[in-house]
Amino acid sequence: MKIVVSNEAVNWFKEEMEAVPGDSIRFFARYGGASPLHEGFSLGVTKENPDEVAVEKEIDGIRYYIEYRDKWYFLEHDLHVDLDSKVNELVYSYKKS
Repeated sequence: MKIVVSNEAVNWFKEEMEAVPGDSIRFFARYGGASPLHEGFSLGVTKENPDEVAVEKEIDGIRYYIEYRDKWYFLEHDLHVDLDSKVNELVYSYKKS
């Protein structure tokens, strides 16, 4: 399991979430919505300090991570974060690891 963040998505985090070096961006499972992995759950994202990191990726001094308690959501998949430039929104995909 790994996190892959495109350059366009990194720039989105810097602009839209005002992420700067030293900040941490968490990806987590949230109840509600839908995803290709789990019915009734969707992916959430927030800027907060980590507790128990399962996987992380640092880019430009910004830490992107998933907590151990959310590892089940991504099991056997890599998280790919990209940007849909037409609507300026993040796009998530999950690829078998």
